[in-house]
Amino acid sequence: MTETPAPQLPDPDGTLLAAASVGDTATVDLAIRAGADLEARDERQRTALLLAVTGDHVEAAKSLVVAGADPDALDDRHDTPWLVTGVTGSVAMAEVLLPANPDFTIVNRYGGISVIPAGERAHVEYLQRVLQTDIDVNHVNNLGWTSLLEAVILGDGGPRHQETVRVLLEGGADRSIADRDGVTPLQHARAKGYDELVALLG
Repeated sequence: MTETPAPQLPDPDGTLLAAASVGDTATVDLAIRAGADLEARDERQRTALLLAVTGDHVEAAKSLVVAGADPDALDDRHDTPWLVTGVTGSVAMAEVLLPANPDFTIVNRYGGISVIPAGERAHVEYLQRVLQTDIDVNHVNNLGWTSLLEAVILGDGGPRHQETVRVLLEGGADRSIADRDGVTPLQHARAKGYDELVALLG
């Protein structure tokens, strides 16, 4: 049985990047078969996998991960595919990337790891999943904030942020870690009048 010859594309790398950015999985697969460089970069140093993750194109990302794309490839903003999942909060995408063994210790331009923007944005389900790994829930970013501090300081104190705080605490978040001024999450919650968070953190 003869093998099917690899398809010919005039610009397999460009085709791969364009297809990944819009979630065109069939064309992603075609470009990979045509020999596209999985780590090819666009003008912002984003790889196809980073583009797919940013758009939450799960099936395209899955094809790239299976082919061996790097979940830790940094772009010009110091984001990686894995770091972006903390911003989007996509549990499905996290599940795609976890088998590729992403490096949880790589930090973004703010010195944070994925659980920090997830805390700010109240990505409850994402945090529930990711805190089952060995990621450091108490990582402190360049501002001196943990995920728990971000959830209190930048959150609205509403039901989603209440659940976020609950999940973080259950996941091992240390409520005693204060910001650079020595203000704890509990003290921030009191100052903001977030009574439900005060009850959780007290």
